[in-house]
Amino acid sequence: MDRPREPLPTRVEQTAPLPPGYDDALEAGLAALRLRLTPGARAAIGAHVRLLLAWTTAINLTAIRDPAAVALEHVVDSLTAVPILRERGVDRFLDLGSGGGYPGLPIAAALPAARAVLLEPIRKKSAFLSTVATAVGLGATVQAAPVRAEALAADARHRGQWPAVTARAVASLGELVELAFPILEPGGMLVAWKRGDLEREWAGGERAMAAMGGGTLELHPVEVPGLDGHCLVVATARDAAPADYPRDPGVRKRQPW
Repeated sequence: MDRPREPLPTRVEQTAPLPPGYDDALEAGLAALRLRLTPGARAAIGAHVRLLLAWTTAINLTAIRDPAAVALEHVVDSLTAVPILRERGVDRFLDLGSGGGYPGLPIAAALPAARAVLLEPIRKKSAFLSTVATAVGLGATVQAAPVRAEALAADARHRGQWPAVTARAVASLGELVELAFPILEPGGMLVAWKRGDLEREWAGGERAMAAMGGGTLELHPVEVPGLDGHCLVVATARDAAPADYPRDPGVRKRQPW
């Protein structure tokens, strides 16, 4: 008979420490970004990685298992948005499709955020995010919500209320604009992680923005060794989105931007 699986850790001290390669990769990435982290933020980010690697043996949170690779491809990649968010004075944001917590948790620790909501409709992953937020000391400011963006867009407490929405490896640019702009306040911004040829996506993003009330698109290349071809697309909302957006997922699939 198979032995029962041991309970997944809920405290950082129950996990394996990170090897020196993790710290080396993180330091190199922070230097390339010219980004400084407080000791508390760095500790919270490292604790998140430790829990991620422990939980991913039972829940598919990431295909990357090497701590040094996690430092670069998840942590540093997530932190590329911090200078942009800080420049705009953002201290509240909503993260779409958080998965294992990237980019939302590192950004929340690094800013630091006054409030961050991590949207993850898969309940097992959302439970992981809640566990991590508490374990790393961010429980007072970071909330994991097992809902879809459409639900928040229909909620008066969230629609048109957020200064920033982040989305990493979630959907096409046009669809992200449709999901994010109804949640953003006028002048708020969507930060989307992208890579490769964006010509078709860019055009779709422009069409979606026109339907959402207008706005601007900016491209920010990522200049970090090992993240070649990565970039951030910043879409800034001009006005409140029309009430009939976002559309039903089935309609979006049949009529993409």
